[in-house]
Amino acid sequence: MNPLETVDLVCPYCSEPFSLTVDCSGGDQEYTEDCSVCCAPVSIRVVIGNALEVSVERESD
Repeated sequence: MNPLETVDLVCPYCSEPFSLTVDCSGGDQEYTEDCSVCCAPVSIRVVIGNALEVSVERESD
């Protein structure tokens, strides 16, 4: 696995695809990032294991 990986995701608000660059050297991560299309706050969860797993969810209301 490269230190930086680009993943393609789909926004849970507007359903538009967007790309995200993940720093794999930082270990597991959880953070909020605005969708690059609709600007809604999206919860990003990154799990570094045998394979890179990235999930997106709506920000808790």
